[in-house]
Amino acid sequence: MAKRLVPLLNRVLVERIVPPSKTATGILLPEKSANLNSGKVVAVGPGTRNKEGQFIPATVKEGDTVLLPEYGGTEVKLGDKDFWGIFTKPLLTLIQSSDTMEAET
Repeated sequence: MAKRLVPLLNRVLVERIVPPSKTATGILLPEKSANLNSGKVVAVGPGTRNKEGQFIPATVKEGDTVLLPEYGGTEVKLGDKDFWGIFTKPLLTLIQSSDTMEAET
């Protein structure tokens, strides 16, 4: 039986991106280069409501790469993969590649 995690309200499910420890040519990278705490959004909740009752949709979508806060979120294990359940508000920024930005303009 296949399981699927579906976030509720304004939560997202993020799979952390583990940066490589060495380059394709075999050069070892220092640990400081691995400090960027980023992840790929794999599931998004529908959103939330404000005090007036108006619906506010989530600001990220599946497939986005985001910069995560150092602390926070809930670790979720499904099979052999680790995910983080986190509210959309503490997400620091959306990471876009340069080719994605060119396509939008």
